[in-house]
Order: sequence, then structure tokens, then C-alpha cells
Amino acid sequence: MRDDHFEEDGQIISRASIERAIDEGEAWRIIQDGEKVGGAIVKVEGDKGELEILFTCPHVHSKGIGYAAWCEIEKTYPDVKVWGLVTPYFETRNIHFYVNRCGFHIVEFFNSHHPDPNDPDYNSREVDEQFPDGMFRFEKRMP
Repeated sequence: MRDDHFEEDGQIISRASIERAIDEGEAWRIIQDGEKVGGAIVKVEGDKGELEILFTCPHVHSKGIGYAAWCEIEKTYPDVKVWGLVTPYFETRNIHFYVNRCGFHIVEFFNSHHPDPNDPDYNSREVDEQFPDGMFRFEKRMP
């Protein structure tokens, strides 16, 4: 278990959240040497893309697999001009990855005083309990 920021039964992202992301986007599986080592869910509408979820198994962290997967996603959607994503404030590993490795910029900070207007399930009490420090919104503008 990492920290105490879980939606349900020790999960950082609930099954319901993952299923909703899959229903609205396209799911990818990350495979290395025949082994399933991660996955991604992206949603693309015209020239805008949203990275809903990108994860790798802990035993392959820091081996370039997440970055390679992100590069493939960018190549697959050459018409996307702006990519976006949201990640919890406490996920410093994610912040490093998206800003320093993938070239994203932090553009907004969602919290109890500034809720995410695009989150259809937003409930300030629940968000405050699960993510008391808030969520960062990232964007990457493509050349």
C-alpha cells in the first residue's frame, strides 16, 4: 500500500473509475518480452487528447517502459495538438515523470477551493477526504 490515498480496498484508482475511463477511451496493454507490465487508457476527440491512466508494474519502474509507452501513444495520435491529464498532488513520482521526462506543464491545481469543472462525479467532500492536498492538471502542447 502507498500512502493512505485510496478509493476502495487498497486501490488508488477504483475499478469503477477504470471501467469508466475504458468505456470513454481506448485501452492499451504494455508488454515487455511477452510479459504484461502495464497499461494506458487514452481518450481522443479531434485535436485534443486526454491520458486517463498510464501505469507500469512496480518491478519495472525506472526502466524507461512508461516513457516508451508514452512516446508510442504520441506517435499513434499525430493529430492531437494538446494532451492533458490529472494526477494527485502527492504523486511526486508522476509529477517528475510527466514534467521532466514527457514534457508536460502543470497548468492548474484542483482543490476544495478550486474544483475540477470537468469532473462529472465531483463531490468536494469525497475529493477532500481522498486527495486532501488536491490534484494537478497537466498539459502538453505538441509542435
